[in-house]
Amino acid sequence: MTLSAYESTNQFIHRAMTALKLDDRYTTLLVTPSREIRVELAIELDNGTIGNFIGYRVQHDESRGPFKGGLRYHPEVEIDEVRSLASLMTWKTAVADVPFGGAKGGIQVDPSTLSRTELERLTRRFVDQLGTTIGPNEDIPAPDMNTNAQVMAWIFDQYSKRHGFSPAVVTGKPLSLHGSLGREAATGRGCYFAIREALKSDGRTVDQAKFAIQGFGNVGSWFAKFVAEAGGKVVAVSDAYGGIQNSAGLDIPGLLAHHRATGKVIGFAGSQPISNEELLTSECDVLVPAALGHVIHEKNAGLVRAKYVLEAANGPVTFEADEILNQRNVVCLPDIWVNGGGVTVSYFEWVQNTQNFKWTEEQVNAQLEKHVVDGYRAIRDMQADLKCSVRTAAFAVGVSRVKAATDARGLG
Repeated sequence: MTLSAYESTNQFIHRAMTALKLDDRYTTLLVTPSREIRVELAIELDNGTIGNFIGYRVQHDESRGPFKGGLRYHPEVEIDEVRSLASLMTWKTAVADVPFGGAKGGIQVDPSTLSRTELERLTRRFVDQLGTTIGPNEDIPAPDMNTNAQVMAWIFDQYSKRHGFSPAVVTGKPLSLHGSLGREAATGRGCYFAIREALKSDGRTVDQAKFAIQGFGNVGSWFAKFVAEAGGKVVAVSDAYGGIQNSAGLDIPGLLAHHRATGKVIGFAGSQPISNEELLTSECDVLVPAALGHVIHEKNAGLVRAKYVLEAANGPVTFEADEILNQRNVVCLPDIWVNGGGVTVSYFEWVQNTQNFKWTEEQVNAQLEKHVVDGYRAIRDMQADLKCSVRTAAFAVGVSRVKAATDARGLG
């Protein structure tokens, strides 16, 4: 039986806890979400009818700092997925060693069916329904799937109307509204630093590797840009409409221009078509799932030909698939380290907002690199101690840091 997203995440946690030899009493303490919020969002649509939508916010753990996590708008948002993503944020912030906990939120909506004004009404309604459960020192949302800087600006404005000027209530805001330089590229840049460090530890370099990237949104496109600039070959790319490949390497600057003009990667000159499913089993050194969760599962994990799987998306590999990849000696670099660049620079934005002081882009990028490199060192040290996979070591780092904070604070 295939595990759900939340069950799969919990299996990774339990495996790390077993490796750390933690007492059973920590199982419930560290796994169970602190708070789950479900709200009905009724708004008037442009045609005068009423639209009803369901919103969620799961706040998983705050032992190391305020809850932190993205907000996604998607018709398939449901509580199990949000629980899983909120838990992953707890371990991600701990591995990145930023003083946040973990949370995630979402609204069951297809944003393409709403006008800009309807989307704004829905966002502001969600902020009102969440009330004081979010805040600069309570819970700090950020962009995620189908949300962006404009949505964050509406959240900032609506919250500030009721609580006073509060730019630190959300991150990922526009630069004109106290956003941070470097935030847009942060997740893709962090993914690049991650694979660079992993290859380096194996005596390899980026310019010796071939990459296949599933997903060419914000993360995948920035990652492709950084890889190409470092001399790496991107041999396959896909998005929701389909994919393209070229075994000699795609012209990434040209592809970026084509994607900006058409909104798709298909039809790019000098490439052959490939499906999303074929991309996952294509010949490459590094497979980069940068779109949806659970795309690598027990039915296709045995067909993956890459030597490394770089989890640029959240939860792209199921627990069952991870077992198969481990047995085949495929190095799976986990999302809770790899794609932590976004939350790391979100922390930098929050720091700038709370201090009313702006960093340069060079400062942001240098500090991001340091956090990614330091995170990998901690994971490698843990891996050497526990004699385990990279994923188990990463979760063990996160769990041990959250446990230490929980123990220090106590239960009183």
